[in-house]
Amino acid sequence: MPGYEHTTPDAFVRVRGASENNLRNIDVDVPRDVIVAFTGVSGSGKSSLAFGTIFTEAQRRYLESVAPYARRLIQQGHNPHVDSITGLPPAVALQQRRGAPSSRSSVGTVTTLSNTLRMLFSRAGTFPEGFDTRLDSDAFSPNTAAGACPECHGVGVAHTVTEETLVPDTSLSIRDGAIAAWPGAWQAKNLRDITIALGYDVDRPWRDLDPADRDWLLYTDEQPVVEITPQRDRVAKPYKGMFWSAKKYVFHTLADSKSATMRERVLRFVRTGVCPLCGGSGLRREALAVTFAGRTIAELNALPMSELAEILRPTTMLENPAPAVSSTTSGERTDVAVALATDLLARIRVLTDLGLGYLGLGRVTTTLSPGEMQRLRLATQLRSGLFGVVYVLDEPSAGLHPADAEPLLDVLAQLASSGNSVFVVEHNMDVVRGAAWIVDVGPGAGEGGGDVLYSGPVDGLAEVAGSRTRPFLFPESGEAPTAERERRSPSDWLSLEGVSLHNLADVDAAVPLGTLVAVTGVSGSGKSTLVGRVLREVVDGYLRGTGIGAEEGADAEADAAPAELADAILPAADALAVRRVSGLEHIDRMVRVDQKPIGRTPRSNLATYTGLFDAVRALFADTDLARERGYSAGRFSFNVAGGRCETCLGEGYVSVELLFLPGSYGRCPTCDGSRYNTETLEVTYDGKNVADVLALTVDQAAEFLEAVPAASRSLRTLRDVGLGYLRLGQPATELSGGEAQRIKLATELQRAGRGHTLYLLDEPTTGLHPADVRLLLAQLQALVDAGNSVVVVEHDMDVVAAADWVIDLGPAGGDAGGRIVAAGTPHDVAHDDASRTAPYLARRLAGA
Repeated sequence: MPGYEHTTPDAFVRVRGASENNLRNIDVDVPRDVIVAFTGVSGSGKSSLAFGTIFTEAQRRYLESVAPYARRLIQQGHNPHVDSITGLPPAVALQQRRGAPSSRSSVGTVTTLSNTLRMLFSRAGTFPEGFDTRLDSDAFSPNTAAGACPECHGVGVAHTVTEETLVPDTSLSIRDGAIAAWPGAWQAKNLRDITIALGYDVDRPWRDLDPADRDWLLYTDEQPVVEITPQRDRVAKPYKGMFWSAKKYVFHTLADSKSATMRERVLRFVRTGVCPLCGGSGLRREALAVTFAGRTIAELNALPMSELAEILRPTTMLENPAPAVSSTTSGERTDVAVALATDLLARIRVLTDLGLGYLGLGRVTTTLSPGEMQRLRLATQLRSGLFGVVYVLDEPSAGLHPADAEPLLDVLAQLASSGNSVFVVEHNMDVVRGAAWIVDVGPGAGEGGGDVLYSGPVDGLAEVAGSRTRPFLFPESGEAPTAERERRSPSDWLSLEGVSLHNLADVDAAVPLGTLVAVTGVSGSGKSTLVGRVLREVVDGYLRGTGIGAEEGADAEADAAPAELADAILPAADALAVRRVSGLEHIDRMVRVDQKPIGRTPRSNLATYTGLFDAVRALFADTDLARERGYSAGRFSFNVAGGRCETCLGEGYVSVELLFLPGSYGRCPTCDGSRYNTETLEVTYDGKNVADVLALTVDQAAEFLEAVPAASRSLRTLRDVGLGYLRLGQPATELSGGEAQRIKLATELQRAGRGHTLYLLDEPTTGLHPADVRLLLAQLQALVDAGNSVVVVEHDMDVVAAADWVIDLGPAGGDAGGRIVAAGTPHDVAHDDASRTAPYLARRLAGA
């Protein structure tokens, strides 16, 4: 073509002058179309480079091409602090996040596999006689008006009351309080007088009343209004009284009462279990009458995807399928059935390759780990067929057993071989070794990081002496510290017999007390069920004096599950059964340290959660100027009126809404982002105002507040768990699950001992560089040395190797797991042929 000159495109993404967060005006070149690992200690700046700079700039450029009106409907990030980035393709980010909790979100809805399965039943299912037309696909979804069960509204769980719960003592009369669910005090007298006015006998024993009368008094939705003449108060005038049945009163209180005490009271009369109308599926009976391969859609949703694939496979192999049917007869042998089943099978194969075959499409996402959620989204991207895209992944190996991490590398390689770039922020050295290129950021965290120490082929990092990643990536150098120590002997044992919950079926477990216990196993093997549900509820029930474990050594039946624990009433299908428990008398206290956020709004932060901000505010209130002006400690809170900036209401930024352009956020023009008004900021301590203190990192604050005991103790424990790089005022919404868990652990560490405490932790090393894992491990060992017990669900072999005792579940996930395949010291488990953890633990113990 005349005038056309062919040029070879640049094979690198070239970043110049990146200064996002702690990045120090860095320049770096990153190759495209390969796997690139971004490494460095926690807080070093690797996420600021990969996500805050590269992905954010790619997203900004894409949004610039979107029409202004459409752009304003898309939540946008900030413009990254970078001089230029060239060679940057469109980007997709897959980050570690749980998403908003919802019982209606499932594996099937996240992956959109449910859409195809519903279409399969609608167009190719077998309809029973009596159906005039085929049901639309919406009829097979519990999340639509057309498909939701009318009893439970698609949730699958029904909250019910029975005569046994509402009237526990049938020998009593209504006057004596037979209907226990009714309110007390004057409301009880009011309802009794209304009942008399309606013609019911309130003095006969409940059991002697006519069954029809009992049924009406307990369950009617009618609310007749009658005139009541007070019997004892001759001065009071007659009034109109409205009747409430026991059931209506209970559910009205639960739905509308603002009193937690009243809600807790009526909860005693409610039983929660599988919806009797839909059997827990959440679907209408019409949808449940339709089958495919002899199974209903509810049955297929409940199966592990690996089993679902086997049921679909025969349909994909049909020869000469019939044309699509328009009648209500079976369409299982039609071309439509073949097409839909083939698509489902191909998409399920991607998920099983990622080690998620044990999950069912009906599994609720609130029960999934962040790692499982990220892999579900990753599988969706694999099927998208995109080309020339940069995928930026945040620790895709998080929550993965080493055996599950191996197929993950194959999936990442598929993305790269399809013409995409895969940028991975990662701490798992096995994943890093599988990359073609490494960008190591550091050397330290926060102010001590922000430099690119090395960017090049992975082997080249072996020559970079200043890298904190180097000794762990190349252990043969002998520089990585070992975790070897003398194993402790148990002080006592907590024994559980006949445990049944989820995939645990009649399991016996013995937990040594006074030790560090690691619970291991592949994804879905039952680790979190054993620790996060079984141990927690049994010990909690004992300490509260309710439910399972309330009586030491007593038999505990399935119906004795702790239905009134703090979390909520458990559905019957989710009930815990434990045949026998012993050893609970040795535990005085339990602390569960999980990865749930420390707050759901930017107003919650590290300083407020740990309580150290109380000491800071008291410090400022005690200054001469504050006392002179009459400022209390509350003046220095940005959450209340008085000291905060009233323009932004203490947020530090304001939203600017434009009619035809995207809305944007900017620093508050009044306080310049400080959150406080001018008068409050005039008060200083040692040259800094309260906003300056919130801007300090934990490391900086530890030095600045060294003379303040209440604050320095909190700061010391935060540094001990590797969080010295976080800012005191860093919003809770910006913290990872691993960071939130370590903040909770630090908060617990600063408290004085209160007897023998059982600590339960769920993958505390998530988001931690191997160097930071050693810091965390030292704190866990210190807890045990202080006379406590620590049980951790963990995949990090450094932690497992340092434990006193290992409980390994498996051998696989889902129904193929749920058994304790090995238990003993790390050396014992490492040599157990039945354990899938054994080879990886043995390699770690050997120093490899």
